[in-house]
Amino acid sequence: MGLHELKIRNFRLFDELVFHPDPTAVTVLLSPNGTGKTSVLEAVYALATASSFRTNTASDMIRTGEPLAEVHGILFQHERRIQVDLTLSRGARNTTKRMLVNGQRPPSRAALSDVLPLTIFTPEGVDIVRQGPENRRVFLTNLLTDVDLSTGEIVERFNQVLSQRNALLRALQGEHPSSNQRDELETWNIEFCKTGLQLVEARLRVIEALAPLVTRYYQELAHNDLRVGVHYEKSWNGELRNALENARRDDLYRGHSTIGPQRDDIGLTLDDRDARRQASQGEQRSLALALRLAGHELVRRERGLDPLLLLDDVFSELDPLRSDRLLQLLPAGQTLVTTASPLPSGMNPAVVVDLSKGLS
Repeated sequence: MGLHELKIRNFRLFDELVFHPDPTAVTVLLSPNGTGKTSVLEAVYALATASSFRTNTASDMIRTGEPLAEVHGILFQHERRIQVDLTLSRGARNTTKRMLVNGQRPPSRAALSDVLPLTIFTPEGVDIVRQGPENRRVFLTNLLTDVDLSTGEIVERFNQVLSQRNALLRALQGEHPSSNQRDELETWNIEFCKTGLQLVEARLRVIEALAPLVTRYYQELAHNDLRVGVHYEKSWNGELRNALENARRDDLYRGHSTIGPQRDDIGLTLDDRDARRQASQGEQRSLALALRLAGHELVRRERGLDPLLLLDDVFSELDPLRSDRLLQLLPAGQTLVTTASPLPSGMNPAVVVDLSKGLS
């Protein structure tokens, strides 16, 4: 398995670029800052997710002054050849995305996970530990579908129910609901609890499998034996149905669902200290890397394949000892690394590319 060819057109600073990474080993993009190294990884990430790890605004990925950007990838799963095509079209008010896998529209993100599972770590990747719960929920949602494609249906169904319930709450905000509106809200409450509990159960299964791997990777990266805790934190107490009823007045006042899986978090501790607030920067960075490496390993175990690994300027953020330990822990399979600095002495890439000299 691996990405064999990447073609991009009018993407970020590139008018056109063709890139052939090594499909089974490490490819390093080694060139000065400002030459588009991170943009190449962003294009690969976009092929796998139809989104960006750098921006929430899709138009940012389109080259300035151009109406659209294109990203095309050729990859193989064993003997199966797969072509993925993404087109971003700039509109007057928004940017539309058109994704095709072998000429067909993928029905869900899970379908993309089936084609190109990947793990990414960037200098901002430490935010998964030190910033708000949204970062950890996104990580967990992506990991769910990467580990088990069938959970993608659970995620999408819950998101649909949440959207419908919130739309009704917004319409009722500040108003006394009629009998029909109360019945409609009750219908969405039932669906919210059903799909919400299915999602929580899937999350709990993944966290149970993930936790020991996080401990192992953290202790090897940090070279210590601190106790690492990874646990699920619900945004409610007791039964979800009862908690939802108790939150009804607040939900109606605020116009959105104030409890539920969409508000849950992942608790992270080091020797019982809350790593999100009490760990040092070095500890947080090692824990963030451990989470990503553990997720990568879990996908490999469950699906029997090596996800693509993207490392964007990671070694510049690590001291030499942690860099050496990370090198020893890098999984087998295709890896794309960007750096403007000399490579760590222990890294032996199959391919080194200087983007400042252009590609063919």
